[in-house]
Amino acid sequence: MKNLFANLILFVALSVAFSTFTACNNTASTQKKGPVIEVAPDGSTAANANPEAVKSGGYPPAPVGIMQSDIKDLEGKTFKIEDKKGKVVLLNLWATWCGPCRAEMPELVAMQNKYKDRDFEVLGLNADEESVEAVKSFGEQMKLNYFLGYADNKLVSEFVKLSKQQGIPQSVLINRDGKTTGVFFGSGARAINNMKEAVDKAVNE
Repeated sequence: MKNLFANLILFVALSVAFSTFTACNNTASTQKKGPVIEVAPDGSTAANANPEAVKSGGYPPAPVGIMQSDIKDLEGKTFKIEDKKGKVVLLNLWATWCGPCRAEMPELVAMQNKYKDRDFEVLGLNADEESVEAVKSFGEQMKLNYFLGYADNKLVSEFVKLSKQQGIPQSVLINRDGKTTGVFFGSGARAINNMKEAVDKAVNE
């Protein structure tokens, strides 16, 4: 019985520790957007639905639902992703309570710094409709140097349709021609490295 109790305590402790690095369910009771959860930072990556097309350089057009969604900035102004054609754009879904989102942010900052003069832009889209004050404060705290705005329910749904995953962080890379060149999940080393390689390639194409 004592061993069972000790094993149970160990299991709970390990579960809590593991969840810190992998996932935190976002239930409706604690967050505004029940379906949005954090995904494990295991480095999983999906380029798009047609790997052979990617291999040959034939990337598919970014979904119309993403390109034509209204993106709202922190001042309440809106624009569409299709307005960014000619630029390489990394769309990143995140929330302030998301540990893996925080973990990948320094990499996003570094990419924005590295390619800022080469028509590259990170768009950090808050997926939980948190207050402007909370988002601004968080951006200052994390020293974020890229655009912060919002993804509404419709845009989040478009991400989910593309990625086949409900979770954050997840990012979509769109090249200068408005084509999807990568979809990335989590904040693990593999996912980050794949994202950095894809961004570098898209910027240099």
